[in-house]
Amino acid sequence: MKEAIEKFAEQFLWEPILANEENLKRTGKYVLCGMGGSHLQGDILQMLNPGLDLLVHADYGLPENITPDRLVIASSYSGNTEETLSAFQAAKEDSSPLAVSSVGGKLIELAKKHGLPYIQIPDTGIQPRSALGYTTKALLKLVGEEGLLKEAGALAETFFPKDFEQEGKELAQRLFGKIPVIYSSRKNLPIAYNWKIKFNESSKIPAFYNVFPELNHNEMAGFDVIDSTKVLSKKLCVIMLKDNQDHPRIQKRMEVTGKLYQDRGVQVEEVLLRGERPLKRIFSSLLLADWTAWYTAKEYGTEPEQVPMIEEFKKLIG
Repeated sequence: MKEAIEKFAEQFLWEPILANEENLKRTGKYVLCGMGGSHLQGDILQMLNPGLDLLVHADYGLPENITPDRLVIASSYSGNTEETLSAFQAAKEDSSPLAVSSVGGKLIELAKKHGLPYIQIPDTGIQPRSALGYTTKALLKLVGEEGLLKEAGALAETFFPKDFEQEGKELAQRLFGKIPVIYSSRKNLPIAYNWKIKFNESSKIPAFYNVFPELNHNEMAGFDVIDSTKVLSKKLCVIMLKDNQDHPRIQKRMEVTGKLYQDRGVQVEEVLLRGERPLKRIFSSLLLADWTAWYTAKEYGTEPEQVPMIEEFKKLIG
């Protein structure tokens, strides 16, 4: 896992090859079907181009009431995710345009069998959540976002994962013994969600997230600590993902909420999104999350790469 973090920028050197490109039907409307780490690139693309007609579907089958001219992109890192295979089958039955992004497995086999456009991601043995550079470039290629694809490629020369290691190590030390609760603006929700799952999968600890301004209308009431409830919140640490490009009122809400929490004895950590361009801002924060989660795993003595409980669950459901 540590090697995957250190070498993450190298993923942006990879140039995705689109097989059966002549059969790709870019309709201007897309639905990315994927689970876990295999739909994170769709969340990121929604941030990068909010005007793009892209749905992210993390479930069986296809979303209800979508028109058959929407390009279905079946995304599964392993190629064997049952929900994504279900979406693939539903798209075939509806005669929807279809494309595939995967390392291999059944999805690539089916794409080859039916002559469908597909991008085969390099099989480097890393976990799906660690392959976000590859999957993001694959998705950008499939939807024809050539400008963003070029920008992503340039990150390989300007992005240095080791720059975030010490900050992540220090944050992990301050988080020890706490349950992280990650807060962001709604537009940065995919980043907050990524932080959460890195704590879940790499550190093997509970973690949660929410967004402004919604949390000011409900969740914050649960932090109005008194003697009888302080035991519940003292185990929590709120991580504020602060962004100077957020709406000024969101920035004000974060500042006031953080002070109210601290006044009530709740630990609050601030993490600033950095970088001039959106892609660099996003991946800089996610690399910091990787390091923080990795060092948190070391603090607790948990194994940061494999996800044995998820594998156990898959066996139990058959």
